[in-house]
Amino acid sequence: MIRPAWRSSGILVAGMLAACMAPVMAFRVPGAGLTSLAASRLRVSSAAGGRLQRPAVRRLPAVLHMSASAPAADNAAAEGASTDGKPEVRKRILSGVQPTGNLHLGNYLGAIRQWVANQDKYENFFCVVDLHAITAPHVPAELTKSSFDIAALYLAAGIDPNKSKVFIQSHVTAHAELCWLLNCVTPMGWMEKMIQYKEKAKKQGESVSIGLFDYPILMAADILLYQAQLVPVGEDQRQHLELSRDIARRFNDQYCKKKSMPAKGRRVFREPEALIVKEGARVMSLLDGTSKMSKSDPADGSRINLLDPPEVIRKKVSRCKTDSFEGMEWNNPERPECTNLLNIYKAVTDKSEEEILAEVGHMRWGEFKPLLAEALVAHLEPIQSKYAELMEDKSQLKRVLLEGAEAAEAVAGQTNELAKRAMGFTTRQDLA
Repeated sequence: MIRPAWRSSGILVAGMLAACMAPVMAFRVPGAGLTSLAASRLRVSSAAGGRLQRPAVRRLPAVLHMSASAPAADNAAAEGASTDGKPEVRKRILSGVQPTGNLHLGNYLGAIRQWVANQDKYENFFCVVDLHAITAPHVPAELTKSSFDIAALYLAAGIDPNKSKVFIQSHVTAHAELCWLLNCVTPMGWMEKMIQYKEKAKKQGESVSIGLFDYPILMAADILLYQAQLVPVGEDQRQHLELSRDIARRFNDQYCKKKSMPAKGRRVFREPEALIVKEGARVMSLLDGTSKMSKSDPADGSRINLLDPPEVIRKKVSRCKTDSFEGMEWNNPERPECTNLLNIYKAVTDKSEEEILAEVGHMRWGEFKPLLAEALVAHLEPIQSKYAELMEDKSQLKRVLLEGAEAAEAVAGQTNELAKRAMGFTTRQDLA
């Protein structure tokens, strides 16, 4: 196995991973709704020695810088200030959520809230992955609305556009273009081995699209565009990461080995390595404490959506599955629902387990459920208010999305340009 020569660059794909994030950083299959990755700050460059030309736009602080030097895969680290005077390599996080269905509590607690907390630590790019959302049948008007909804919820939840870039995936055309280039490099036999396609295809029947078959290539393009070195993934997504590694290796072998080639012997893509995420306390279904809370669950009562009105939240909590045991306790394998509800209460109150057990350990379900419901209502109220404000006047939201797309284009467009040059494509610069 070829080992990447870039371990010192500090590049890391981070996860919603969370859900790694909880999905956060694992890429999720269509319906799971989450994809994510992180890479170290790139000093963008052109293999031909020229810098990419983009229209000048007014940007928020902390924009990317471009230089005419080595290809992205071999020169992705960027220098920043540090306390000891030595160059500091900052990590970049790119994470995304599909605009399908409503964001729920699991998405927020598992991923978005972690993004907010880490904004000062990383250079952040958060996208709405609308290209992944159309691999299953969809309603165009709902896709449009949902794309704005997800972006607005990012900001309402605390994503600061002065610290993080927010954009819609399809607004950065390099994602779709590189997907096609990688399609022409990837053997059909590799794709036919993808287990999750077979599982999803059974549910869609004859209406299953080529896009669903091909979405792992788009996922690989998402990862490789940002030169990710480590990709935190769950075991169920390991196969997709291995595909990305295989594609990167195949591309580099075919187009970058010889100095006589357009790439001049310098590889275009890093081979991302897996960082298997150990699942921590996850937000589980309100109707089944052994299953994760999911947007794809047909039972709306299984989840708390971020935009659920207070009365709906109270009703869902009152009807959630419990047990016949006395009192409240954590980590009893016979009481998964109890552990789940206590974890939710802990997450929205920021209290320790000791404090919570002292407060509610003696309670019956009839006492604890109203307490949990009111804690959820109080925690989500500021998010819902900010969301309503952003959607009433979309001018700020649109500005943030435009500026975010420009910043993302500076990174993704550079990698895409390098890939095209390596394959022998002419560019507009060649015509000047």
